[in-house]
Amino acid sequence: STPSNKCTMDWSAKNIYLILYNLVCCSGWATILFLAFPSISSALSTFSLKELKNALSSIYGLDDGGLASTLIWVQTAAYLEIVHAIIGIVRSPVFVTTLQVGSRLAALFAVVQSSSVASGKWGAGLMILSWALVEVPRYAFYIAALVTGDATKKTPYPLFWLRYSLFAVLYPSGILGELTVFLAASKDPTFLSFLGKGREHIMYYFIMAFPVIYAPGALPMIMNMAGNRKAAFKKRFAKPPPPPRGLVWPLVVDSKSPNASPERSSTPTAKSILAAAVGAVNEEKAEKVRTLRNWRFGYVKHFIEMVKEQCKSPEAALAIAETGLEKAHCIFEFVKPDGTSCSLSDAMAARNTEKFHVGYIKGEKKASNENRLEVPYKGKTLHGEELRAQVAKWVDYGTIEPSAGDAIYKCIDNPKWLDLSNKYFVLLGAGSAMGPFLVLMALGANVIAIDLDRPLIWKRLIEIARASSGSITFPMKVSQESCNNNKDEIYAASGCNLFTQTPMIKDWLLDLYPGKPFTVGSYAYLDGALHVQVALAMDAICAELSEKRPNTSLAYLCTPTDLHLIPKEAHEAAKKEYKLYSKKPFCLLMHLLSRGKFLRKNFMPPIVCSNEDGVVEYFAVNGLSVAQGPNYCLAKRMQHWRAIVARNRGCIVSSNIAPATSTVSVVHNRTFAWAYEGMPYFKPYEIFAPETSNAVMSALLLFDLNDPSSSGNPKNKLSNPNQLFSYGSFNGGAWRCAYEVDSIGECSVLIYFARLTKPYVNALVGMAVLAAAVAWKAN
Repeated sequence: STPSNKCTMDWSAKNIYLILYNLVCCSGWATILFLAFPSISSALSTFSLKELKNALSSIYGLDDGGLASTLIWVQTAAYLEIVHAIIGIVRSPVFVTTLQVGSRLAALFAVVQSSSVASGKWGAGLMILSWALVEVPRYAFYIAALVTGDATKKTPYPLFWLRYSLFAVLYPSGILGELTVFLAASKDPTFLSFLGKGREHIMYYFIMAFPVIYAPGALPMIMNMAGNRKAAFKKRFAKPPPPPRGLVWPLVVDSKSPNASPERSSTPTAKSILAAAVGAVNEEKAEKVRTLRNWRFGYVKHFIEMVKEQCKSPEAALAIAETGLEKAHCIFEFVKPDGTSCSLSDAMAARNTEKFHVGYIKGEKKASNENRLEVPYKGKTLHGEELRAQVAKWVDYGTIEPSAGDAIYKCIDNPKWLDLSNKYFVLLGAGSAMGPFLVLMALGANVIAIDLDRPLIWKRLIEIARASSGSITFPMKVSQESCNNNKDEIYAASGCNLFTQTPMIKDWLLDLYPGKPFTVGSYAYLDGALHVQVALAMDAICAELSEKRPNTSLAYLCTPTDLHLIPKEAHEAAKKEYKLYSKKPFCLLMHLLSRGKFLRKNFMPPIVCSNEDGVVEYFAVNGLSVAQGPNYCLAKRMQHWRAIVARNRGCIVSSNIAPATSTVSVVHNRTFAWAYEGMPYFKPYEIFAPETSNAVMSALLLFDLNDPSSSGNPKNKLSNPNQLFSYGSFNGGAWRCAYEVDSIGECSVLIYFARLTKPYVNALVGMAVLAAAVAWKAN
């Protein structure tokens, strides 16, 4: 949901349990600190390193073993944190939580099972003390967050500061202590004989595996915490949001607190849009959406049910899409500059007296007489037969669908499609990393660019246009002539805001270049609830242009992390891959340990429907990712709805699935970056660089606009409108993989780190073999 200024305690059974759990753990670690404090403070007062080491060495045995008993109980209780993450009562990543808790338990096991000589080392005391100093404020912070209802702004500042600052000292000290514990245990006869005589080598390799894992993993963990600290402090001290302007979420009253003031919240609004859409054909399922309590984690099944309803008939598919869009346009508000508000649909229908000026820059590069499709890929620029061969490899491997391969072949064979000197493309979000701006400019297109009014954005876009053979047209606050050819003044006066100036942008585009066919592409992207707002703003513009400008085409980039109808061949390929991968020990173990949450099969039962042609089977892939959230899902679904509605009304629509791409906005999240590195383990996944994705998706766009056989052409009959997304899919392997994309993330991260540590493991094994050989020779 969108941020709220009012945070109160949620006295649900789950929260009461979490408060009690955190309170018990906090008390346990506080007891350890209380027992250790006298000896540590006494040693510190002597300013003697020797006394400090002696004090640390004595910690484990303090209180006649009472501290050790408390330590064992309180650290073993952390097992529950893995359970909490698995069942979803906290939002911690399962893999990271398991790794952190598991490494601590291994260190604790090493201490408990070692002799008093090993457990009495100073490193064991340093480890225990570091853990306790971290955990007391951490658990206290969690309690405060649960009680206040806000982990960022309402928690006491001293707790907040300690939670996000102590790691800088205590993580390195804790890791140092753990490493000394592992090394001491590896030399301790008591520990090595845990499994019995003759099996000492097993315990040795087991305990020495942890230092090998720590070597590459420690620094990323500390850097990740540093990033979390920066984000938390930024959020805590963020300035209050400005008054609402332009397209905003509507004010709603919380049904649980009917006397409370209305707030702008995404959850009830998103539920009402989906409920209205589904209710157009099935009121019973609509009511289930309205009464859903855990929308954040329970939305997926309702989007699946919506698609099943759409499969029943073309009429049902269109009714759901039209009703959902109508509801969104009516329920979202548009706040005018004077503070008054109306629905988005009323704002788009109203007359606007304020107008944009037209900016125009013609490229200085001479147009090429020969155009050819070029695709940058792994350091090379592919074209002609070399590109054709690579496309064939992608198709054979299953990374892209055959229909996408055929479309790219036709682009190679029809270079005239690449002459865009007389074509006009409206790019909503022109500077987007996944948009076709660079490709279109290189091919001499006339681009009408819509992006934020920020000088740096327009400096980049305009300078790219100047160096091309194309042209760029853009909205300006003042006339271009008044800038007197001053580049900086042009940059500063250019651009607009899709949120606050939606009706003005629509008017400007309707009047621009009369009689010229436009292809309008929706490429802007924002995080969270803002993504729904920007998607709806773009939709309002697309709806007006497709209805009021003849020969307007629409273009979208679909995501593989969505629910799509797919060809039967892709469904069968996923089943085939599942039979292979489900037998692999790693996959079996991960699926078992996660109790079925990881590595879920990537094929749904066929959706069987009856229509005028008889009984029809539709095959679908569930690529929805809970981690991306319901707002992302709703934003992409609205684009699906507009695509099938516009196509039904006679527009050419290019809406192809793009592959997972390593854009900056994605890989800045370390977890996603790690997952991307490990995902190719699951055939036929491939993660593409932005320049490759831009080129191939632009090729698919040009195919849809030029080839009469394209599924985006409304003259071609589809059994169901949602089959529009079944063709031309460059999905990166998501459709034919053995497992659902939402179930391979944690496993992919684990695979990445396993590969990262492989050289260290090999070195360790080599050293062990060498040591064994030397020992054998000596004997």
